Amino acid sequence: MMSQTKKLSIAFYWHMHQPVYQLSANGDYIMPWVRLHGVKDYLDMALWADKIPDLKLNFNYVPALLDSLMEYSNGAFDIHSRITATPDESLTNEDKVFILNNFFDANYQNMILANDEYHRLYKIVQMEGTENTDIFTLQEYSDLMALFNLAWIDPSFKASDRRLKRLVKKGRDYTYEDRLEILEVQREIISKIIPTLKKLLKKGKIELTTSPYYHPILPILTDYKTIRGSGVYDDDISKMKTDLDAKVQTKMALDRMEEIFGVRPKGIWPSEQCISAKTLSMLSDLGVEWSISDEGILANSIDFEFVHDFKGYLQDPYNLLKVYQYKSANSDIKMIFRDSIIHNLIEFEYSNHSPEATANDLYDRIKVIQSKILSSPDKEHLLVIAMDGENCWENYPNDGNKFLETVYKLISEDSTLETVLISDYLERINNYKKLNKIASGASFNKNFKLWIDEPVKDLAWTYLKHVRQDFSDFVKREPLNPNIELARQELFICEGSDWFWWYGEPNYSGRDNIFDFIFRSHLKNIYKYLDLESPKFLDEPLTSLSPSAPSNYPKALISPEVNGKDIVSEDDEWYNAGCIEIPDGPVLRESKLFDKIRFGNDKDNFYLKLHLNKYIKTIISPVKLTYQMYIYFRKAGRKQALSPIRLIHKSQNISPLAMEKFHNEIQVSIRNDELRFLRIVKAIPGDMWVLENSKQIEVAYDEVLDLKIPFETLGIEEGESLEFLFINANYGMTDFYIPNDVVLTITRPALIPKE
Repeated sequence: MMSQTKKLSIAFYWHMHQPVYQLSANGDYIMPWVRLHGVKDYLDMALWADKIPDLKLNFNYVPALLDSLMEYSNGAFDIHSRITATPDESLTNEDKVFILNNFFDANYQNMILANDEYHRLYKIVQMEGTENTDIFTLQEYSDLMALFNLAWIDPSFKASDRRLKRLVKKGRDYTYEDRLEILEVQREIISKIIPTLKKLLKKGKIELTTSPYYHPILPILTDYKTIRGSGVYDDDISKMKTDLDAKVQTKMALDRMEEIFGVRPKGIWPSEQCISAKTLSMLSDLGVEWSISDEGILANSIDFEFVHDFKGYLQDPYNLLKVYQYKSANSDIKMIFRDSIIHNLIEFEYSNHSPEATANDLYDRIKVIQSKILSSPDKEHLLVIAMDGENCWENYPNDGNKFLETVYKLISEDSTLETVLISDYLERINNYKKLNKIASGASFNKNFKLWIDEPVKDLAWTYLKHVRQDFSDFVKREPLNPNIELARQELFICEGSDWFWWYGEPNYSGRDNIFDFIFRSHLKNIYKYLDLESPKFLDEPLTSLSPSAPSNYPKALISPEVNGKDIVSEDDEWYNAGCIEIPDGPVLRESKLFDKIRFGNDKDNFYLKLHLNKYIKTIISPVKLTYQMYIYFRKAGRKQALSPIRLIHKSQNISPLAMEKFHNEIQVSIRNDELRFLRIVKAIPGDMWVLENSKQIEVAYDEVLDLKIPFETLGIEEGESLEFLFINANYGMTDFYIPNDVVLTITRPALIPKE
């Protein structure tokens, strides 16, 4: 007799978050991402609950984002939309420079290449650069602004709104009035977001939860001294008394959600799913019924290893499919934990393949999980699919609509599966597993090093600590000052996770300097509200301290042996080489090819020692895994025969380096820990590349990869400087730049003339 299939419950849980992009309460937004994701993601993602029968979805909204959406509904502008609404003849040269540098912030494959005119304009800028504003006519500037704004509107709206249909069909020759109409349609879409959420909430189709008001990392605020590492820049930061701030920000968020939607959230999505025992105690004190974190945190909490095979299938999913109750002297809260592999597939991998095929792959994975609970002693099992709900979809064809539609339909039409609202599910079951301890950590690692314990990040915390102390001293002196709450709000904004995420290594937004400017502006606002003079250190950009150069440049000329050995000692020539450390970062640790890069030169050759990512060597897989890195070179000051980088970008956060041109490219490819190929390519006129003979490059690959490249091969004469950078780009898809914002430079020594 065959076993009966057990029903599997699925909680789709989408997190929506953007930081505060205004410098002041009534000013324009400095960056456009609230508006652009507002017209592309927030409304569309919610509407699926109405389109698919029996589909139920969970959404997490950070209150600061909702505030921004309401301001856009009431007429707010960002710099991009303000310029879009400027008549052609009033555009200044500064406006045009801004347009050239910012109106291609869109996914190349799905948003630029897909539109002939947008792509034509893009190629002109790639070829000519952004310094000469005469490369476009006023009409072309108008078209670029219109096409940028249209590209960011969800395809479903462009297919259903007659005005957008007409504007998309037009393709070019957009007028000032056309641009105003596009902005008006965008405002209408944004104005529907909150009413739609209210309607779906009332119908029982969605559940809404929230995060602390300005998205701070709660464990850092509640217990900085305990969770920090040994590399803190200023040990005095640990004396910050921010545990009350964490509680106030969380209560403010719950109150604001109840004010907007009439229902108090039962769950809290802790920022970046960062939790600790003190965090859960604080949430419990506030009456929060449940929270969420990641599979890795659960594994460390219950001392259980979740074993995945090479395809990512869990050997035993039982523990991940349960709801936990964490009880202690100070806490009583339920916890759910998301599946990490499914999150990573949707976020990073599925967008590279057919949406129907990947949707079916996800459905198959769900069914495999379901097949493994037949012997479970329990009746109820919950699979949590929780992730960012806005940032990956532009990497998908049709903004992910076909993928989501297919997945949702496959699940809804399967009688053995159900989608659930998380709070409803928790009320329905009574077999919570006991959680005796809770591990501290973030959703994608066991520590908080993406926000602390790095020189630039810690300096930002030092800034915040000093400003917070000045604020506290002022409150003690003048507790009745009417501007205290306004200043406190600015302080809370500065506690948000985003500023520290982008500071220092390893993350790079392409706009780090803007994030830095906004952060310091809000710190200065605290002094403005209190009628105090702001400290001079707030005028100093922290991004200028960011290690965009390598950890250290070469100490001396080197002529090392090229042998592929990993050992570097004080008596080794490599000891004097420059060295770049490549941290894991928020991406999958297995995506990077190298952990460390050493470089240097003598009078005739350029040397590289590339330390292979040790994780790659541990992978046991029946399929061949390929990893690639690209190295780009150019002579400093050289203008002729340069060609553009020809890699595909995964998101709209494109490094300015992507617009640069070079005269040589070296491709390194390693498959299953074997050097697959190493080849050198040369630029030729017309932005083209041709393959060169690589025999002149000396290569040794054993424990590491050593390269010896003659300067003559790169066209570098004595006394000339060589500029270069590295790009991790598996399968031609850019993962990250090394460094992330400038090229590196070394100089070939000039011969000393004989007297």
